[in-house]
Amino acid sequence: MNNINQEVGKKIRNFRKWRGLTVQQLADQIFKSKGTLSKYESGDITLDLITLHQIADALNIQVEQLLYQEPRHASPLMNTVQSSFFKNSTRFYSYFYDGRNNSLIRCVIDMMAQSDANRYRTVMYMNVKDFDNYQECENMYWGHTEHYDTLTTLILKNQATPLENLYINILASFQESEKKWGLMAGVSFRPFMPIALKMLFSRTPLPETPELYNELKISKEDLRTLKIYNMLAVT
Repeated sequence: MNNINQEVGKKIRNFRKWRGLTVQQLADQIFKSKGTLSKYESGDITLDLITLHQIADALNIQVEQLLYQEPRHASPLMNTVQSSFFKNSTRFYSYFYDGRNNSLIRCVIDMMAQSDANRYRTVMYMNVKDFDNYQECENMYWGHTEHYDTLTTLILKNQATPLENLYINILASFQESEKKWGLMAGVSFRPFMPIALKMLFSRTPLPETPELYNELKISKEDLRTLKIYNMLAVT
């Protein structure tokens, strides 16, 4: 139980830092003392459900994000998914290249409870610096993933800026593979404009080598396809 308390407390601390709140500021929002919140974050006190919801509301996140733990074994939650790539896993890693500042962007994707026949609640943490504390990220997106025979689609909304929606399509996810390409369509705020880019998905973190950087950049083959179809496409 203490390990669970520590994991939840760690997430509270990471999300609090992501929101730019001090311990005292968050404590004031949930009507607790600074010392009590510090003990929540250290795992010394077990949170009750009411306080858990109060903290999630104050941080503008979902309660599931505080409670989620990556399964230690193959997840029965995902064993009926039609997609071979996503089967038996609930955490994935994704990468794309940001040409605005010539940087690699890391993302962590957690898939949670099933909400419909082919739909799973999903959260994506974008531009994480550290996979161990991935809740400290640039942007968080909440929504769902839909799995079908030939296509997996992620439909996500920015938790801080609801006007921004992301749509990520992954083709042929039924094929067994350690990595899959996806196409993300959404909105950039630097500058403000609609965009589309390619993302690489993996079940495990990838070595961040020059080869990975080059793989994520738009290639001559991508440009050739763009000229033929007048569309950015990934396969």
